[in-house]
Amino acid sequence: MSNVAQQWNRCLAVIKANLPAEQYDVWFAPIDAVDYDQENNRVMLKVPSKFFVEQIEGRYINLLSSALKMVFGENVQLRYKYNVVGHDDSSAIEQNKDKSSDKLKQELKIFKPRVANPFERDDTLEDIDPQLNPRYTFGNYCSSMSNKLAVSIGQAIAEHPEVKTYNPLFVFGSTGVGKTHLLQAIGIRLKEQFPRMRVLYVTARIFESQFTTAIIQKKVNDFINFYQSIDVLLLDDIQFLAGKDKTQNTFFHIFNHLHQHQRQLVMSSDCRPSDLDGMEPRLISRFKWGMTVELEKPDFDLRRKFLAMKAGQDGLNISDEVLDYIAANVTDSVRELEGVMVALLAHATVLDQDITIDLARSVIGNTVKVAPKQLTFESIAETVADYYNLPTDLIYGKSRKREISDARQLVMYLAKKEAQMSSTSIGAKLDRTHATVLHACIQIEQRMSIEKDFSREVQTITASLTQ
Repeated sequence: MSNVAQQWNRCLAVIKANLPAEQYDVWFAPIDAVDYDQENNRVMLKVPSKFFVEQIEGRYINLLSSALKMVFGENVQLRYKYNVVGHDDSSAIEQNKDKSSDKLKQELKIFKPRVANPFERDDTLEDIDPQLNPRYTFGNYCSSMSNKLAVSIGQAIAEHPEVKTYNPLFVFGSTGVGKTHLLQAIGIRLKEQFPRMRVLYVTARIFESQFTTAIIQKKVNDFINFYQSIDVLLLDDIQFLAGKDKTQNTFFHIFNHLHQHQRQLVMSSDCRPSDLDGMEPRLISRFKWGMTVELEKPDFDLRRKFLAMKAGQDGLNISDEVLDYIAANVTDSVRELEGVMVALLAHATVLDQDITIDLARSVIGNTVKVAPKQLTFESIAETVADYYNLPTDLIYGKSRKREISDARQLVMYLAKKEAQMSSTSIGAKLDRTHATVLHACIQIEQRMSIEKDFSREVQTITASLTQ
């Protein structure tokens, strides 16, 4: 290890002792000391990009200066060096702490940020197909507490692209919660307001496929140049870049270029950045630079709003009771809700059927996997008491009145048959012995075999337990 590297490691030890680990890992771990001019007491640091210089100067210059003075002496001077294009050392730029070099000024002039002023057109670049689906707008994006934060941030980016508070924006959530819709809605709103802005929506799989094609055709530089010309990059399902080291390396340089030139990045994933297995740590650290927000599973309010909106769009006359039933039983994703509505539309238009709860129940059973309702002793007791118009506490009491005793025996029977509870457990709930429970079950079965009306009552109560 060179002498300057050893001295820089001493500086890093001081810095590390005074910073949270995550800040040190992001801003100082990637820095190397590459030269030390002892005659002029001048240290040259190699940093990943100009953006690093800006962040270090803006956030940590006092700490950095103190560490350098402790190791290199009071009059130490600081210079930075970084490559403009990836690992291409021929593109390296040197920058003093206090002023930029002539070469740097020229580079900044060439790569003048354009998104900072989206009203200004660059006629040297042709417009591109943004790959946006006109259906995915903010206008038909239902909002509730489960996604309010993500939607608000997306709208802020779309309305004020010159503000880079949320750059990058990293949206994560499970399948079918609206990540793609949100990314596309951002792009559509931007194109509506700033038609000449270069906005591009692309999935990680397509990005990977394009990069592979570029390698085969020996057009990697063209690939990189294209993506570095984008004003707003909307990259969906970034988890599919996991394990693709070459693609990740290329995206790393595209990300750096876009970010340091004030271009907006919005990415989505099925998990938070820290849970992305197979992704380079330096990429994960960059994903955390801006805002990370979760799109949660849709709550009842959101599911209900979505169903009402879809019914209106499809011209379906669906009662509130049916909408409530669907919203209560299809809970995992908006995508599943959409599938149920498509099926109901087919039954209503092709088969000319009225949309009832029975039809909705049938469609849901064929479309999504519905978790069976969890039966408890308490829910059974309440259901039986309601059916016979009795106070529930009488079921648990000692009354021997015929109507109460019969209801209590039916609760025991249903708890054993439908909830699969043991006789001992049922007896403990009612302060009875397991023998009493067994006797009650035998009595109910005998009555059902000879009393048709009573048998129908039991079937009705049983059906209501599973609804």
